[in-house]
Amino acid sequence: MRRRSMGRAGLGAVAALCAVVTLPAQAGAAEGPGPYAYEPSAKPVEGAAISTEAERLEPGGTYRDSIGPGGKLFYRLELGAESNAYVSATAVPGTGTKVAYADELKVTLQDRDGNSCSSDTARFGSAEFARPIGTYAHRTVEEDASCQGADTYYALVERTGADTSSSEPWELEIRHLTEPRVKAGGATAAPENWPSGSPAPPGAGPRERRGGTSFFSAPGLEQGEWQDRIKPGETLFYKVPVDWGQQLFASADLGSAAGEGYVSHALTMALYNPARGLVDSATDVAYDGRQKSSVLDPLPPVAYENRFDSSDSVNGMRFAGWYYLRVSLSPEVEKEFGPQALGLSLRLNVEGGRGKGAPAYEGPAGDFQVTDEDLSAAESGQSTSAAERSATMRLVGVSGIGTGTVLVLGLGVWTLVARRRAAAGPQPAGPGGGPGAEPGGGPGQDSQEPAGYGLPAAW
Repeated sequence: MRRRSMGRAGLGAVAALCAVVTLPAQAGAAEGPGPYAYEPSAKPVEGAAISTEAERLEPGGTYRDSIGPGGKLFYRLELGAESNAYVSATAVPGTGTKVAYADELKVTLQDRDGNSCSSDTARFGSAEFARPIGTYAHRTVEEDASCQGADTYYALVERTGADTSSSEPWELEIRHLTEPRVKAGGATAAPENWPSGSPAPPGAGPRERRGGTSFFSAPGLEQGEWQDRIKPGETLFYKVPVDWGQQLFASADLGSAAGEGYVSHALTMALYNPARGLVDSATDVAYDGRQKSSVLDPLPPVAYENRFDSSDSVNGMRFAGWYYLRVSLSPEVEKEFGPQALGLSLRLNVEGGRGKGAPAYEGPAGDFQVTDEDLSAAESGQSTSAAERSATMRLVGVSGIGTGTVLVLGLGVWTLVARRRAAAGPQPAGPGGGPGAEPGGGPGQDSQEPAGYGLPAAW
């Protein structure tokens, strides 16, 4: 009985491994354009109307909540004195939700006295159609600044807008990250000049890559020209690794369409940094059926000292890591040119030497670095979700090898025992019965298993 159970356990392990292998494939098959793809590990949280009831956000955590018109939500943070801290909020209005110019999402980081450490606001602006928008607030470690002590802090997320906008709640994805401080002696002033001339177009021909629907599902891109298609009302995300000392140039081209019409503010493009803070937005593109181009203004090379500049577009280029492009097409395009997807081309240049001017962090850089794995993901187009599936497959592979090794060793032992018993010939009667009987039982002890310790019945 014991030997047959071992065989069934081995088969059960194999079946479990097969189930684990199947799940990622099914998840991958379900991916594609559609609703905002929230990070699966995001925890539900309820923002409080007053600070004393705020739930705590853990560093490295991603959370989900929702906010109604005029809503004010508090979240609690416990910050040390030795790290920079970031809290981002991404608002996701429902499909078809009516938004207006005045609709905004504001994120503020406050100390216990209600003083603002920093704040920023994301707006729909003149492109009055629903799409994900977001920004962040932060506590930066620096001399003679506010919010420097180890203490309790509060992230405040606020929604304001016009009375004519839809009253449905906006879904929220909230992320809290910390960045280690640097050793003493680093730069404390923002750079005043940097290269601003547009680089030559990428030399290689265009390649295809399908955009994701969120930060989590955004595919990696490297320098070059990338082709995709975008439907009216759709928002696509992409991510680009930008290392210390490197400078990102990005543009998006919307292809031509058959027919005639006109849509003001048809295409919007924005850039977010590794902490999901809004760096800059390109000028909205008006569309009349002819091909149009949207270009981000030249941004400075990634440098730690950029954080000391007052401009968001400079301040946001404060660390290395994944930078995210968000491209959205107005649903009004469908009324003028039909529901079909339009061609979309992204041109990316990443100039400068990798790792130049990297700060001397006092701890692990975490999300604020570019690794060899990141470069490989940018080359292959892997998203965060795909990377997690790949990691799961590697774990399954190792587990499978381990289980297979145990099974093979078990077969070897059974075979060796069987051969030795066969070579030894008939055995004398044991204390409890006839030939070959083991203590405490009759011949064979298991009428379903052949004599001689052959393979278990389950095999």
